[in-house]
Amino acid sequence: MISDAISTDIFHLPKIDLHRHLEGSIRLSTLMDIVKREALDLPRDESSLAKMVQISSEDSWTSSNFLSKFKPLRDIYRSPEIIQRIVREAIHDAASDNICYLELQFTPVALSQARGFDYKDVIDWVTEAAAGTSHEVGLGLGLIPSINRHESISMAELVAQLATDHQDKGVVGLGLAGNEAEFTAQPFEGVFQEAKESGLKLSIHAGEWSGADTVRHALEEMNADRIGHGIRILENQNTVSLARERRVIFEVCLSSNLHSGVVQQIQDHPLQAMIQAGLQVTLNTDDPGVSNIRLSDEYRIAIKELGLSITTLKALLFVAAQGAFLPVQEKRELEGKLKKEVFSTQGD
Repeated sequence: MISDAISTDIFHLPKIDLHRHLEGSIRLSTLMDIVKREALDLPRDESSLAKMVQISSEDSWTSSNFLSKFKPLRDIYRSPEIIQRIVREAIHDAASDNICYLELQFTPVALSQARGFDYKDVIDWVTEAAAGTSHEVGLGLGLIPSINRHESISMAELVAQLATDHQDKGVVGLGLAGNEAEFTAQPFEGVFQEAKESGLKLSIHAGEWSGADTVRHALEEMNADRIGHGIRILENQNTVSLARERRVIFEVCLSSNLHSGVVQQIQDHPLQAMIQAGLQVTLNTDDPGVSNIRLSDEYRIAIKELGLSITTLKALLFVAAQGAFLPVQEKRELEGKLKKEVFSTQGD
């Protein structure tokens, strides 16, 4: 059991989340409201709806079941108001968990599908809502438009160009997500190279549902700044050495890895081994709405189930600050904020 004092310490830490998907962050109450207002063909009672969109102990924890939770969401992005509401609430929810800096990934293709919105309009709506809300709650924020591996190159090129064009509106990077076990990242190499040359940072999902080879490809061929998940890197020590040499940041998401079947039980999670191998790791939520978690919950799991100390978690916060897609001066300011506030939280 975690003591009340340690639990309080965890909550009050000024946390950083570098890997959170907007489409996986929707409040169940908001989804229920949209279902009723838009007369969608989805359950009208919260319990039945929750079974469709959230992971539960009754589910089989596999990648296919995890991805199935997103299918009912495809039809809810039916207006600019709905999209902006989801953005605002995601930022408010992060702030309520004492997250001081958040990087929020969003998929323009997914947000546009229900009504055929123009991608530029979608990105404009997201950036506008994000800027106002982050200022309102005092939370540092970076936005990362994301592309899925199964999508077309022409679609990826358009999203990447729009991301580049929105760097003055809070867009800090470009992400590649999706099922790396079935879809290679190779076709996207040129798109991401051009995005990086334009000033965007790169976050590539790899080493989650496939082995260390996808991590190596993300590092060597795509020049990734951060790796989404990456927990299977330990399957190849040469790749571990490469990542350690480059000091690439790993965006680790404990509950997500359990719920999607990447690890069979939480005690098997390699977070501790990654730290011991000298890798730069951070703790993040991935899809807090789907997994029904907060970042504070992930910290508690790391302590209770994996044996990490508060001291170690504080060190990981500074890794996250160093890995943030921020200009040098803003990164120094974030690190200064952490130094001032983190070490006022006692306990180990």
